[in-house]
Amino acid sequence: MKFHITIERDEDGRYVAECTDLPGCLSEGETMGEAIENVSEAIIGCLKSRLKLAGEKLTVPSFDKKLNISIDITDSTYAEAS
Repeated sequence: MKFHITIERDEDGRYVAECTDLPGCLSEGETMGEAIENVSEAIIGCLKSRLKLAGEKLTVPSFDKKLNISIDITDSTYAEAS
């Protein structure tokens, strides 16, 4: 999976990295490499958090033989069962 990241230097010279694919997912570092490493960890944290939330919102109806579930972590409804 690929994510788009923007990196800017702030007024103090620190590097601020933001994952534009995950709103609110950002981090910083003294060096560009540190900022990239930190935002990578932030991306993993954001995804884990969204998956946990999706699991909490998922309700599984009773079914006889087969249940198809699709999870879209980009949508506010998170999960849909059919």
